[in-house]
Amino acid sequence: MALITIDRVSRVFEDPKRPTGIVALDDVSLTVARNEFLCLLGPSGCGKSTLLNMIAGFDHPTHGTVSVGGQSITAPGADRGVVFQQANLMPWLPVWENVAFHLKMRGVGKEIRREKAQKFIEMVGLAGFENHFPSELSGGMNQRVGIARALLMNPEVILMDEPFGALDEQTKMDMHAELIRIWRESQSTIVFVTHGIDESLALGTHVAVMSARPGRIRELLPIELERPRDPTSKAFNDYKRHILSLLRPEPVRESV
Repeated sequence: MALITIDRVSRVFEDPKRPTGIVALDDVSLTVARNEFLCLLGPSGCGKSTLLNMIAGFDHPTHGTVSVGGQSITAPGADRGVVFQQANLMPWLPVWENVAFHLKMRGVGKEIRREKAQKFIEMVGLAGFENHFPSELSGGMNQRVGIARALLMNPEVILMDEPFGALDEQTKMDMHAELIRIWRESQSTIVFVTHGIDESLALGTHVAVMSARPGRIRELLPIELERPRDPTSKAFNDYKRHILSLLRPEPVRESV
């Protein structure tokens, strides 16, 4: 049974300066099963982040429906954790307080907050950095704090919007390995936005390849590669060639 269902979703952004709206997504249907790792892959401006924001409840379809666990999404909720392109940490708070921040907003006491935060700090490999401030950490470490903060909410779904886009290649590869470990350990369902083919193949159990705007699903690919994945292998590069063929602009049909 699908955990996330996107049913014939379109999103049109109205612009008072234009006679017609901008169609960002057009008739998108997609399902994600529990414990899957779906990568949304496509060119810039194809609506990947718009689709992610609708699952998060930050945005709403013009047409169609988005549901999680059989419930239609109308607003953000604790069942969905979000990790943004930037970690968006509070610079005046140490790591553990950033991780447990939403518990503080709920009035949970300090000792319980710290205890709950510690589990996820250790899960993301930041034991020993509990009392460090964001300015004392690398970009990759700050993103781990963001992931720990999302995990502490115990969400059914973790939504990630190009969280490693600003990292160097070596750090990015290290973070891929860490994210796969965290995903397995937490048994979460992840939807991950990327424009990198190699990144999608390194991470995903499935890759949804999207067309240029208006965004449509060109193909949903199950990725049947053993982990850890070898980007030099024939199987990896066969997938890559196929995805490249899907990302090429669709031919324009001439009217007769």
